[in-house]
Amino acid sequence: MSDTAWTGAAVAGVVAVYALGSARLARSPVSAAMVFVGCGILIGPVGLDLVSLAHDAGPLLALLEAALTLVLFTDATSVRLGDLRTGGALPGRLLGIGLLLSIGAGWLLAWPLLPGLTAWELALVGAILAPTDAALGASAISDPRVPRLVRQTLNVESGLNDGMVLPFFVLFLAGVPGTSYAEEGVAGTFWRALLLSTALGLVLGWAGGRLLRWAAARGWVTAEWRQIHVLAVAVAPYALAVVTHGSGFIAAWVAGLAFAQASGAGASAAADEPGAPAGADGRTTDLAEYLGGLLAVLSLLFFGAVLLGPALEHLSWRIVGYAVLSLTVVRMVPVALALLGSGLRPPTVAYIGWFGPRGLASIVLGLLVAEEHITAVATIGRVVAVTVGLSVLLHGVSAVWAAGRYGGWYRRAAGALPGLRESASVPAVRRRRRITLVHRSDS
Repeated sequence: MSDTAWTGAAVAGVVAVYALGSARLARSPVSAAMVFVGCGILIGPVGLDLVSLAHDAGPLLALLEAALTLVLFTDATSVRLGDLRTGGALPGRLLGIGLLLSIGAGWLLAWPLLPGLTAWELALVGAILAPTDAALGASAISDPRVPRLVRQTLNVESGLNDGMVLPFFVLFLAGVPGTSYAEEGVAGTFWRALLLSTALGLVLGWAGGRLLRWAAARGWVTAEWRQIHVLAVAVAPYALAVVTHGSGFIAAWVAGLAFAQASGAGASAAADEPGAPAGADGRTTDLAEYLGGLLAVLSLLFFGAVLLGPALEHLSWRIVGYAVLSLTVVRMVPVALALLGSGLRPPTVAYIGWFGPRGLASIVLGLLVAEEHITAVATIGRVVAVTVGLSVLLHGVSAVWAAGRYGGWYRRAAGALPGLRESASVPAVRRRRRITLVHRSDS
């Protein structure tokens, strides 16, 4: 039996066994993300050695890139641009102020803790660990005990910040000597990776959405092929951007935004209502969302194998210290500054600040840096691995508990203060169709 066959058997076994006990585990303190990352460590070089980055880099990177492409596209389709202005523009504050401050804070704190890295490499660390993962923060978004304003804010932020960080990642990578983007130069990278990729995403996403709407109005497309059409619209911009030496991820994310606007399938909360007709309510992305979710779960398995497991053998106080600061200071202080003057109470600001889990985007961007073979690749890889691993553990363990504590505070505060800012009316949150990676109190 070949090594590849053993790897496939191990992965299939982990998925099958977890699926059989998923409901029971959902009621335990152990999250799906923790199980898959832990099993990944077991099948990796520090365990059974069934999969390693040295031998399986190509297939693994392809899987991770496919996962991030679908997640970027479907996340973008799930968010209404008008949501940035709802609730006192709270999502706009987090994305326009908080995200920039997080990248800057990650950059500055890396300076004393990660010696030997250049300024551009330190900036890369800040950018890679800035985006949050909605799947690992599902409880914070879905728990009905949390006020809708807070859930909506976290939903919109997590749906857009992974795409918004990509231009910074690409430009920082162009500043590091020896990388593929450095060969293009900052100016060339700006034109190809940012402008050309954005244009491709806009044109193909808008055309795909308009054509789907036109065909559906005439009854030309079945419900099943409507879902498959979405997959094609997600993949095409990515592929063309890669062929033209641009950024496939930027193209896929922009295509999702354009597709949602052109098809009218963007983000209506009515899409989650029972009995809503398929295809008329924004649920055309179900297949893409579930497939992206499955690939994201497998990504966590391989993350544990090829990144986290080896990183645990080379821990240092500097790496662990930076990981802790990344999940606390680098996230929570920028959130607090971004929400100054919003009228939100300190428990709400702390709750929003804490639920900034790191996940798929950070993993894939970290592996893309590893493929560039720069001198600091080992340090950057270990920092990303330990930070994401710590996030899986801490955010997984605290998800339901924190939602319950915060929900209890909100219930008491809303009863005593009728004009509480958190009680403001906002549109219903549209749930993403994702495989649950953390506990769900409403399941």
